[in-house]
Amino acid sequence: MSLDHKIDFAVILSVKNANPNGDPLNGNRPRTTYEGFGELSDVCIKRKIRDRLLETGVPIFVQSDDRKIDEHPSLRSRADANMAGAKTSDEIAELACKTWFDVRAFGQLFAYKGKASTKGKGKAAQASSAEDAESAKADKAGVSIGIRGPVSLHPAFSVLPVSVTSTQITKSVSGEGDGKTRGSDTMGMKHRVDEGVYVFYGSMNPQLAKRTKFSNQDAETFKSILPKLFENDASSARPDGSMQILQVIWWDHNCESGQYSSAKVHRSLTVEPNGSASFQELEGLKPQVIEGF
Repeated sequence: MSLDHKIDFAVILSVKNANPNGDPLNGNRPRTTYEGFGELSDVCIKRKIRDRLLETGVPIFVQSDDRKIDEHPSLRSRADANMAGAKTSDEIAELACKTWFDVRAFGQLFAYKGKASTKGKGKAAQASSAEDAESAKADKAGVSIGIRGPVSLHPAFSVLPVSVTSTQITKSVSGEGDGKTRGSDTMGMKHRVDEGVYVFYGSMNPQLAKRTKFSNQDAETFKSILPKLFENDASSARPDGSMQILQVIWWDHNCESGQYSSAKVHRSLTVEPNGSASFQELEGLKPQVIEGF
């Protein structure tokens, strides 16, 4: 059974002396808005959710290279190996949603290349009807199968503008020649956010859940992962303990359409710079507060 009620949620997290999400187009500095507020992209957050789910044994389609648990070198290889029996677009979408949690939750685009031209000897040249001609054109152009998932995530933004500290470091690489001397390019920069509290929001749409068969149990699995978002996520840029989930706030509506709009629900939450939260009361909709680990 698919999800039978709308869900909204928010996650409050803290950062201390870490780079929560570097921007590769800006020297890997922590992402910030023009006003100086810290930012984590929704893609970054989804990556962490996928990694945590994968660690608990939940099948995931978009696996990172350093954490993948199968032999497939690409998404195409993984898709072909698991959907060999599906022929139509609907069958491919249904099987993909059934197989992988992240496709069921976030959706996915499966793009297939068209068949090569046969210079007049192929199906397009031999088509005897308009239907055959259209089929041949589709073969040539390829097909993209888009799956729209019920779980949407916002980027995370800090409550206050953040201070970014940049430190010059020496890379552990040698220069040319015998390798005993350092080259002129061995100096680098390392960046961190000194301290900050961030918040991101999300929602789950029952209407879209019907299409992907995202269930109430899937929603519970998703909720159980959020407080553990930074477990096993340490790196030189994010040392253990430098990032912490403070609270997960979860709103279960009593119907598919929701008692209130997501905008009103999300704005009922006020987060203070110290990470504490308060709520504007919404009649009939009480949030569940889950403390981080």
